[in-house]
Amino acid sequence: MTDRQIQILIDSFWPMLEAGLKFTMPLTIFSFALGLILAVLTALARLSSFGVLRQIARFYVWIIRGTPLLVQLAIIFYGLPSIGIEFNPFTAALIGFSLSVGAYGSEIVRAAIESIPKGQWEAAYSIGMTRTEALRRVILPQAARVSVPPLANSFISLVKDTSLAGAVTYVELYRTSEQIVATTYEYLLVYSEAAVIYLIFTTILSALQNQLEKRLARSSAS
Repeated sequence: MTDRQIQILIDSFWPMLEAGLKFTMPLTIFSFALGLILAVLTALARLSSFGVLRQIARFYVWIIRGTPLLVQLAIIFYGLPSIGIEFNPFTAALIGFSLSVGAYGSEIVRAAIESIPKGQWEAAYSIGMTRTEALRRVILPQAARVSVPPLANSFISLVKDTSLAGAVTYVELYRTSEQIVATTYEYLLVYSEAAVIYLIFTTILSALQNQLEKRLARSSAS
């Protein structure tokens, strides 16, 4: 490695790390939070006794899961302005990622709810709870515990997926690496450094996930 390449590594590390901390992670957190709310609502709609709600939820999941996320982002940011609906890059990325998390997360939440034994429902009804009360006070807390590991994996995956936000001109970690490459022409060097930063983020999050799962395991055993 030449002195120039070493200097490029040093000079580019902080701008990419800063972009990751200031833009990639906030986008990830906000998108996941909104997507999780959407996931729960969609899962409940899928399990609803109202046929219209079930069909709407199924259609939403079908559309989002059946089309590439990059295409969805392009439609939101580049396509919608043609009918007078415009979003800034952050908002467009936030909408796109939230919709994606909501669709995939709803299947996790729905499966978790359906995994709770029917006896739990019957026990709740036997003490006078309505279906809504049973869902809120008995079923959802248990389902939340079951769904934590797969949802945590989705969160970690979302950190990496935010690299697609560069397609809508949102300057996150990957977009910053592209800008650095455009001036240095050190493709392998800079992109490898970006990969290392992503790896640092996901490794820290994976460690936090493991700790959370251990706490949940201890609480369920007690």
